[in-house]
Amino acid sequence: AGSKLREVFDKINNLLSGKPVQTEGQTVSVTQHPQGLEFVCYKLAEKFVKHGEGEVSFHRDSAFPIAVVLSGIWELHPRVGDIFLAHLHKKCPYSVPFYPARKEGTSMEEYQRMLGYEVHDSKVEEQDHFLKRMSGMIRLYAAIIQLRWPYGNKQGAHPHGLSYGWRWLAQMLNLEPLADVTAMLLLDFLEVCGNALMRQYGIQFWKTMFFIQKSYIPRIEAVTSSGQMGCLSRLKNFVQKCLQAEEIPLPKGILTPSFWRT
Repeated sequence: AGSKLREVFDKINNLLSGKPVQTEGQTVSVTQHPQGLEFVCYKLAEKFVKHGEGEVSFHRDSAFPIAVVLSGIWELHPRVGDIFLAHLHKKCPYSVPFYPARKEGTSMEEYQRMLGYEVHDSKVEEQDHFLKRMSGMIRLYAAIIQLRWPYGNKQGAHPHGLSYGWRWLAQMLNLEPLADVTAMLLLDFLEVCGNALMRQYGIQFWKTMFFIQKSYIPRIEAVTSSGQMGCLSRLKNFVQKCLQAEEIPLPKGILTPSFWRT
């Protein structure tokens, strides 16, 4: 509910503003320790990324309420946004976007960690689980760049707005595609903020969609084995439908004005 989200936002904002906040039966304030504020900014940013790889990866629509709170906090407390990006880029290098290359002397285990895989006791997480986490984080990022906290001061620019999404898309299409990962990330990104990018960039956006269909999808196909075609097929269908309809649908779960009256 919108009212519940406002409560969450106010509590986080009050904590970061140095006001005393009630939690679990005790009162806490960042002024209680010289590094209190820095610690809270760090842990809060880390928590938002964890919501992306956990909550959003399982409940895709949850990207929007989480993103709108972070967007408003980022506007008022830029330090949280900076640290959020640092955590996000470390956990999901594809959010840069960046495909790390294996350097000489780097162990396979270390390299897999650089690619975003979780490695415990030399055991690497399964591909499905890895892709789900990356998907959650990209969907959260794609939601953040288009949303603003509705009760904030709209005078300034969005702290990390659609121009960053446009740049992400352009850089992504300049990278050589990876099997599995590239198709999934592009589909997630376009599903979540394609509509917002279409409204902002118009004809330039449609040129990009046409490029994806004619040039980039065949390049993804060239590196994709027959057992990895699922996501690529969904990306192909999505792009084709959008080009035929000359419209990108609004993402499922977007927060409507009526949401804020609940």
